[in-house]
Amino acid sequence: MMQPGFDSSDRARTPGSFPSPLAQPSLTPPAPIATPTVSPAPLQAAAPARSGRSAPIWIGGILVILLIALVGYFLTFIGTGASLLGAILALIPLAGVLLAIRLIDRWEPEPRGLVIFALAWGAIAAVAIALGADLLIALVVGPRDTYAAEVFQTVVQAPIVEEFAKGLGVLIVYAIGRRAFDGPVDGIVYGALVGAGFAFTENIQYFAVSYLEGGVGEASTTFFVRGIMSPFAHVMFTSVTGFALGLAARRGATTGQAIGPWLMGLAGAILLHAFWNGSAVFTDFFSVYLMLQVPLFILFVIGILALRREESRLTRTRLGEYAAAGWFTPQEVDMLATPAGRKAGLNWARTLQGDRTPVMKRFIADATSLAMARQRAVTGRDPRAGEEERELLGRTAAARQALLSR
Repeated sequence: MMQPGFDSSDRARTPGSFPSPLAQPSLTPPAPIATPTVSPAPLQAAAPARSGRSAPIWIGGILVILLIALVGYFLTFIGTGASLLGAILALIPLAGVLLAIRLIDRWEPEPRGLVIFALAWGAIAAVAIALGADLLIALVVGPRDTYAAEVFQTVVQAPIVEEFAKGLGVLIVYAIGRRAFDGPVDGIVYGALVGAGFAFTENIQYFAVSYLEGGVGEASTTFFVRGIMSPFAHVMFTSVTGFALGLAARRGATTGQAIGPWLMGLAGAILLHAFWNGSAVFTDFFSVYLMLQVPLFILFVIGILALRREESRLTRTRLGEYAAAGWFTPQEVDMLATPAGRKAGLNWARTLQGDRTPVMKRFIADATSLAMARQRAVTGRDPRAGEEERELLGRTAAARQALLSR
């Protein structure tokens, strides 16, 4: 049990307690953890407050207006049939990307409202901003029919305009959803969602135009290049911006303080996007794809795995504090915080009467969210973390009881 006067931040400040440069600092002393009650709260208790975890309704209204304008644009300049074909083809790579994002964020999923907003921002607002900026530049500069102008538009203008439009969406998520923006992994998830939404709408246009210009053969080639070879391109670009904001969130930066890191992440996304586009303009795209783009994607995956490992370490540390207070056993902490433990826990739940796998999944997800709420309390980033902590403690206690009941 926790001893009087125990402060888990004392342990966090001990030299050598940060095994990784990604470890999150403790900025303020956290509140002590209460000992568990005899009767836990009901399993289906009220959800934590939505403030700081959802998008305002008025932003949704703006997105709806922009969506109507985009639909009108596609129907007017591309046509109904080609647009519908492009949308069907674009759904295929989108489904694969969303599945990958879900695997990254499986055990500590972001609030559904913010997930929908991030995806919608990329698919609607970012595309509308990019189209509007391109139209404005064309009106100011005039017709650009030369090769140099085409190169500039592809390698310079498109990366800057598109990454700014997408990055703005990630920054808005940071501003409105600070209670659900815990660190680099969350930043990558939100950036990936915005990038996936943008790629979806952009693919509709590319697939539809290819079909109109070259029929099924041309559309198939475009689908192979964009839908099979590079479905994660925009996801990777915007994830760089999200990663930078995630580092700012880890340090407890306000939205204003996060502008600097956001600009640095935005610069990285623009350079990566420009490099990608340039490889198609100045060199043999397929050779560069195999020699540079594939290794780059592998490094991206390795980076995510490293961040997931750090997040697992943090979850284990924070749940260990609850174990010291009597809420979990050390064995349960290993089960809840490690990939091997989670797999073993799910297998065990399947053997229980009635197959209690859904209960175990809720138990793991709520325990992971509990660890993140504790981290926000430790770093002083969320004044409402204590409220969420109490709610999640009740839910994990009830789930634990449900698993052990006969």
